[in-house]
Amino acid sequence: MAFDCPNSEDLISAYRITPGDTVKLADRPCRDETFFHEKDDAEQSLEVDADAIDELQDKLFAERTRALLVILQGIDTAGKSGTTKAVFAKTSPVGMQVKAYKAPSAEEAAHDYLWRVHEAVPRKGYIGIFDRSHYEDVLVPKARGLLDAKIIDQRYDQINAFEKHLTENGVVILKFHLHISHTEQGERLKARLEKPHKRWKFNPGDLEDRAIWDRYIDAYETMLNRCSTEHAPWHTIPSDSKTRRNATIARIVRQKLEEMNPDYPDPGYRLDDFDIKNESTEF
Repeated sequence: MAFDCPNSEDLISAYRITPGDTVKLADRPCRDETFFHEKDDAEQSLEVDADAIDELQDKLFAERTRALLVILQGIDTAGKSGTTKAVFAKTSPVGMQVKAYKAPSAEEAAHDYLWRVHEAVPRKGYIGIFDRSHYEDVLVPKARGLLDAKIIDQRYDQINAFEKHLTENGVVILKFHLHISHTEQGERLKARLEKPHKRWKFNPGDLEDRAIWDRYIDAYETMLNRCSTEHAPWHTIPSDSKTRRNATIARIVRQKLEEMNPDYPDPGYRLDDFDIKNESTEF
């Protein structure tokens, strides 16, 4: 299969938020054809990487010593569920855990905000995907003015400490911010109303958040500035092009799994250790 395949390290370097840098989302593209000039290249790259992710996840599941947590965060219509469906299309569901975060239930709200998150962290051997995440507990309060600024400020450090705890206990974390433009979001919201099979996705509350777009952008910038760390860096992915978004994330996930280098364990059994007869049965 011949296609223009980008170098993984170059791609990661372009989109990774370096800890300590000051992020201005206006300076970062929502559409970028640098690494996938043609959509066909992106589609073929995704196909190859999805196969590789499946094989690596199989080894990770067999090994059962570590986990990979993929966090997808983005404003409404950024494509969190679409990314999950595309990147892990070929991955066995046996070794997958997917958690979509909504507003906390009464039980969840009765605990500290990280309680429901820790409970959903993937078990050893699994790839876990967070569709939204604990970052909702800084993004929404900041954009909507729901909490005292001092409380929100404390949460950034708490989240960093929480993620460090996870990485020190066998959970590798990949964080993706799906970066779309105001114009593209408008087109996707319209499509949800125009296409019958998409209407179920439409939420009038999305329009309320769209009305305070600039406040959400400010909240995302603070999140990226405060919570991109060496142990769990953020990657801001141009997401106006769904095809390129999916291919980019698949390439980074594959690269991370290859770095983890899982392998099938050797249980110490050999065929010669057992007497297994190959007998045919006639009916």
